[in-house]
Amino acid sequence: MANVVIPDAELVHSYINGDENALSILIKRHQSKIYGFIYSKVTDRDISDDIFQDTFIKVIKTLKSNSYNEEGKFLPWVMRISHNLIVDHFRKNKKMPMYRETEEFSIFSIMTDNSPNIESRIITDQVENDLQRLIEELPDDQKEVLQMRIYQDLSFKEIADLTGVSINTALGRMRYALMNLRKVIDKNKIILTN
Repeated sequence: MANVVIPDAELVHSYINGDENALSILIKRHQSKIYGFIYSKVTDRDISDDIFQDTFIKVIKTLKSNSYNEEGKFLPWVMRISHNLIVDHFRKNKKMPMYRETEEFSIFSIMTDNSPNIESRIITDQVENDLQRLIEELPDDQKEVLQMRIYQDLSFKEIADLTGVSINTALGRMRYALMNLRKVIDKNKIILTN
């Protein structure tokens, strides 16, 4: 009887009846599917983390208030909640005063001159486009660490936790990413100045 898989519906029932552990089993069981779904839509780990947490806050509130009635369809129900939160996120962000339609934080958005002229804006955009193109050429694991560090400002510990590797591996990937970037920059004689 060691490997008995308790059905979702039974775990939901146990949780509603006060077994807190039942929810953590449900979260563990479905988190990679739900998180993967969220990340595929927003492609930003911080935002995905927030939406994932908000999804389960909603799940908990609904279950605690006894208004859950999706008998046996726990995962599709949770996916629907996360989908609605993703839609809300994009709706909210359309209203935010961002000068570009991407979630990416621009390296240069904090380096703006008080009186930017068109020429310096064009140069900045060009440098940023070059940098983005170079980053795209990196192997996926290096690209991921570099983007998390530069664009999302995560610590190496956070990067290690999120990617499931040791801090040394995360540091190593960052080192290789920077070495590879330097090689490409030298090879193509690209001058990253603005």
